[in-house]
Amino acid sequence: MPNSIKSIRTIALVGQAGSGKTTLAECLLAKAGAVHAAGSVERGTTVCDYAPGEKQLGHSLKLAVASFDAKDGDEPIRVHLLDTPGYPDFAGHAFPALAAVETAAIVINAQNGIEMMTGRFMQYAQKRGLDRMIIVNKIDGMNVDCADLLDRIQQTFGKECLPLNLPAGNRTKVSDCFFAPSGEADFSSVEEAHRRLVEQVVEVDENLTEKYLEKGEVTPEELHEPLEQAMREGHLIPVVFTSARTGAGISELLEVIVKLLANPTEGNPPVYVSTPTGIDGDIKDITAIPDPGKHALAHVFKIETDPYIGRIAVFRVHQGRLTPNMQLYIGEGRKPIRPGHLYVLRGKTQTEVQEAIPGDICAIARIEEIQFDQILHDSPVEAHLHARPLELPTSVFGLAVVPKKRGDEQKVSDVLHKMAAEDPCFRIEHNAQTNETVMRGLGEMHLKTILDKMASQYKIELDTHPPSVPFRETIGSKADGHSRHKKQTGGAGQFGEVFLKVEPLPRGKGFEFVNAVKGGTIPSQYIPSVEKGVRNVLQNGFVAGFPLQDVRVIVYDGKSHPVDSKDVAFMSAGRKAFLDALAKARPIVLEPIVNVEIVTPEEKMGDIAGELSAHRGQIRGSDSPRPGVLQISAQAPLSELEQFPARLKSITAGRGSYSLEFSHYEPAPALLQQKLQAAHRPQAEAE
Repeated sequence: MPNSIKSIRTIALVGQAGSGKTTLAECLLAKAGAVHAAGSVERGTTVCDYAPGEKQLGHSLKLAVASFDAKDGDEPIRVHLLDTPGYPDFAGHAFPALAAVETAAIVINAQNGIEMMTGRFMQYAQKRGLDRMIIVNKIDGMNVDCADLLDRIQQTFGKECLPLNLPAGNRTKVSDCFFAPSGEADFSSVEEAHRRLVEQVVEVDENLTEKYLEKGEVTPEELHEPLEQAMREGHLIPVVFTSARTGAGISELLEVIVKLLANPTEGNPPVYVSTPTGIDGDIKDITAIPDPGKHALAHVFKIETDPYIGRIAVFRVHQGRLTPNMQLYIGEGRKPIRPGHLYVLRGKTQTEVQEAIPGDICAIARIEEIQFDQILHDSPVEAHLHARPLELPTSVFGLAVVPKKRGDEQKVSDVLHKMAAEDPCFRIEHNAQTNETVMRGLGEMHLKTILDKMASQYKIELDTHPPSVPFRETIGSKADGHSRHKKQTGGAGQFGEVFLKVEPLPRGKGFEFVNAVKGGTIPSQYIPSVEKGVRNVLQNGFVAGFPLQDVRVIVYDGKSHPVDSKDVAFMSAGRKAFLDALAKARPIVLEPIVNVEIVTPEEKMGDIAGELSAHRGQIRGSDSPRPGVLQISAQAPLSELEQFPARLKSITAGRGSYSLEFSHYEPAPALLQQKLQAAHRPQAEAE
């Protein structure tokens, strides 16, 4: 491991599936001498796609780390390279990579151009304050127009997207536009590209701008620091051209990584959130300092379960120094751990190291308590620190599952929870109303992959069917509620009386309970019982049996008895007062609305529009990432999309794809509300 933080580079390869990220990683490993020869995705011999499912399908399913050593002149450089899946269904394995690096390299397939995930990764990286670069890969492909693609990149993402090199020799090599700008290019002029690059960079440094205007030139060495600043501020997004298949531009890309990309002291430092537990504590942003002498802070951004060695936690060190057997704490846990070993990863290969410093990406194994997104630290006073939340898509695509083999229920539950620990976008729910166990993910492919893994790795077979739609209930107006609970049983009685108000909250705000009792009319020790009674209603709803949300309950008055008042009395009074208020507050059923992104052949636009319209969907916009292909953005009720995957496959002859993302809840149409209420009525009457 390098002793200097400045000798570390961290970079995540992100982008649409099919852009060649895994093959690009292989080429970089081979060029640096980390592997004897680049592996092949088709033959299943790559470092990063090592899982059986990845080898079988021929594409990445999860985030992989491939650390290797390179050189900047005589100086050793440690590169932590992260390879990510590109299908929207596996975003839960891709987006966390951006919490672990200084630089996001968005890889674009030169044949396909700017695709759906390209823009999402650009926006996500920008939001997290990362340095960004664009790698245009597969420049050797048929009918590739690199000049047109560069124009479209600049139109889409801004004039700050400037080439560090340009295709040359009819796309068989690249010409440098930064270090030695003297070659020829297939289009444009290397000299002109160099001039634009320099002028863009010097804009962030007044002194350098003056020198450039006086002399007309500055050296690459003088440009290094302002180039780092320009990338940090988003004032420059370098573009490089490569072909992982032919090797064109690979040496130049490796040179860019070791010579130009930010080290941990140069990128925008990660922000931690301080959430003190005290009443007066304020939530604050804390910036991690890349200093080995400070308290250790590391963020767990990947969990993997190995069938032989158990849980592997992969983390990025942001502050301090980690060593084997040092005492560490996990998040808010008070019980310390002592990891016996630290590993650097290259795919499934683990190499033991004796320390990890800021910028390093390492792993520890066999500590089952560690969860995704937790913080490792060496001081109990840091227990209140959390990583800035990752903005991951909401899992809305669901399948209800039942074990095929009787008696496998506990085994299935254990394995599902192992899967959920590895994948932040995979959730398990149990619907008490329907007694369904539902697995939720980002799409059909996402859940199919998990089912296949359960079958092959854990020998578990499941029957599946569409789950009940996660409808919700809320109220449409304010109302008052009252209940007096009085029970005399011969001995001590029960008494509690509650007056409360309900009012709707803005959509998505959940539930609020407000204690506005004055003068002790309800003694303070009984307020939690009132709240418990109210919360008992939330889960089962009022009109159709669905959970209630976006409701504020204000308890403002009541009565008690010095002898007969008990917790159970106020719990019952709170519940019945809430039900009384709900009956007057215009209760309504809400249905989930999802964002639908569809990629389809252009000639199928009319059929897709008709299909969406027939199921209450609305098209919000469309784009053409490449000739002959349309990318449609729409919104539709989730309840209407049960047959959509099969219909899309039929309409487009298998050439269409889609992704779903939860958007919001809105009132269901009157007919649907009546149908849901009618279906629930017999059950409610039986209870």
